[in-house]
Amino acid sequence: MKNRPYALYELPQIDDLKDMILQKKKANPDKIAFSFSKGKNIVSKTYADVFDDVCSLGTWLCSKDFHRKHIAVIGENSYEWLVAFFAITCGGNVAVPIDKELPENEIARLLDKADVEVIFYSKSYREPVSNAVEILKKQISIYCMSDMQEYIDIGKEELRLGENSFLEYKIDRKQLCCIMFTSGTSGSSKGVMLSHENIAEDINSSCKLFVLKGNTIAVLPFHHAFGLIVAVFMVFNYGYTVYINRSLKTIQRDLQMAKPQTMFLVPLFVETFHKQIWMNAKKDGKEKLLHRMIKISDFLLKCGIDVRKKIFTSVRNAFGGETEYIICGGALLGTHYIEEFRSFGIEILNGYGTTECSPCAAVNRNFYHKDGTVGIAVPDIDVKISDSGEVLVKGSIVMQGYYKDDRATKEVINNGWYKTGDLGYLDDEGFLTLTGRCKNLIILSNGENVSPEELEADFLKYEEVQEVLVYEENGIIITEIYPDEEYRKKIGEENLQEYFDKICKEINSKRPLYKQVGKVRLRDSEFEKNTSKKILRYNRKEDTK
Repeated sequence: MKNRPYALYELPQIDDLKDMILQKKKANPDKIAFSFSKGKNIVSKTYADVFDDVCSLGTWLCSKDFHRKHIAVIGENSYEWLVAFFAITCGGNVAVPIDKELPENEIARLLDKADVEVIFYSKSYREPVSNAVEILKKQISIYCMSDMQEYIDIGKEELRLGENSFLEYKIDRKQLCCIMFTSGTSGSSKGVMLSHENIAEDINSSCKLFVLKGNTIAVLPFHHAFGLIVAVFMVFNYGYTVYINRSLKTIQRDLQMAKPQTMFLVPLFVETFHKQIWMNAKKDGKEKLLHRMIKISDFLLKCGIDVRKKIFTSVRNAFGGETEYIICGGALLGTHYIEEFRSFGIEILNGYGTTECSPCAAVNRNFYHKDGTVGIAVPDIDVKISDSGEVLVKGSIVMQGYYKDDRATKEVINNGWYKTGDLGYLDDEGFLTLTGRCKNLIILSNGENVSPEELEADFLKYEEVQEVLVYEENGIIITEIYPDEEYRKKIGEENLQEYFDKICKEINSKRPLYKQVGKVRLRDSEFEKNTSKKILRYNRKEDTK
């Protein structure tokens, strides 16, 4: 199919998460919903298994008299994590996913902020969770997910005896479903309140734009909206299998097990995979050959001959051999990565969203996409650009607000329009291009505005640049660079500054005077990042050269 507009995909609509798992259980009871490694074995759970486990755990929660409680889930990605989330939200309680990597005092702060009364935690995080509860000096019930089968068995027995309160519970779509904390790069986390309607409508709308045709692997953390709602719930709604990756240490093994048709990733993963491909090629003495094959393949593709699966078998096998799509979100990915992966036969589709938008607001389509953009808005919402260039979103996917923070809510929602804080523009075909963040905007003394992200994207086109941050200091635009280690060795420490000054000069030559970088600083270590692996802009390390 040519790269042009086409009809939306059609999938059965869901009212809420409970309706989704019931629909899938009825339609495909014996199909595998989730699979994961347990020791040397692969465990598979069908859609009927998921429904039964959720109903049993939900019934157990009812037996504990947990109703309209705020219940935290803390731990690595696991089947038990997902069953806990479904059971909590489908029975009238509110789920509070919390980042397991946070320090104990921060976990305690978020537990307190979200009024958590119950916690499900994984065994490996018993100590930080127990210490966080101790810090709070509050009565909080804690349950280890390693014991979940015991809770499920109790719930099954309750169901057998006729306890149907969970099964019969009717969800109000406007009811609060979960509180998901943002992982901002320039401030403290806010508790985003998402209703059942928010999540269901984002699943319904997003599935109209992109169609899945095979199994996936879940590598992004479940406590993030993208990693949970897009990479798991939407796949579940399509009726395909999600292979659950518990740890990035086993990602290569799990890719071979899962053989994903589609992966949902953030740019850091794509960049890491890309770097690994070229490192392996160099190690095998095939770097020049790979470059040559890319040129030949691209030429043949323009002539209508697609040989990518044949000639890039070794590259594609690193992803399991079946990968056709990567949906990339969280930040904009450089177009050179998109072009190169396309040469390998893997289409990268950039998308856009925020936790406050449940989270997906736009995505490039399977056969209608534009490099450099984040796609077109999901159906049934409105997107517009304010006079100041800010992206605004309105519709059923927009959050209810920030938990116990009316002031912050009023700052970002006006007449139903959510102010994303992102700068961008829409083209004539409705494709959205992001140019930066409002709060990062550099305002020079001459009144000109400069988006640091725009300049950073220019520097990231060079393989020599591993990480970069642009900011203003005393009226001068500074570019701070962490060089790629391989190139650092190749160039030599004594030549680094001159080398990167030359790159800066090349970039400046293509930009108006007010957008030109005045100084390049080099770093000896990576930038400090949050748990989403985004660079913290407000807290740069002072170890520049």
